[in-house]
Amino acid sequence: MQCYGGCQCGAVRFVCDIDPERASICHCRMCQKAFGNVFAPLVSVREGTLRWTKAEPKRFQSSNVVKRGFCPDCGTPLTYEAPDGIAIAIGALDDPSIAPPVIQYGTEAEIPFVASLHTLPHRSTMEDLPAAPFLRDIVSYQHPDRPEKGESQGGGKELNTHQFE
Repeated sequence: MQCYGGCQCGAVRFVCDIDPERASICHCRMCQKAFGNVFAPLVSVREGTLRWTKAEPKRFQSSNVVKRGFCPDCGTPLTYEAPDGIAIAIGALDDPSIAPPVIQYGTEAEIPFVASLHTLPHRSTMEDLPAAPFLRDIVSYQHPDRPEKGESQGGGKELNTHQFE
């Protein structure tokens, strides 16, 4: 399934084919740190289909076999790059709903409260009445969730999945 995505500020953009049956959540401590979150939602990219259409991510070698790609400007986590393939952060997709996770990994490191998140009260953003005046005045500088002009032509640089230093 072809999809588009990028970072929060729009400096890094991509197009790729994902494998929705290989969408996952990883709870390992390395993924928690890389995402600055309690887990990392990722979806596998079909080999040879990831193309950077606007800039490229900076990479951090997080282990002897894995690199993590992120926007050098805004810090958005973008890729998990291993010798057996690449995964994209589900939240970096323009439409993250196309990749619902089907499995969880690294559950030995799952933060205990994660299992009960669904039991917490739910509110829409503007239902937080004390914060409404602040929220009303926010002007978003986030890149819109849609391809940029020219992205659909498949331009850009392909990431070699076996290029590990």
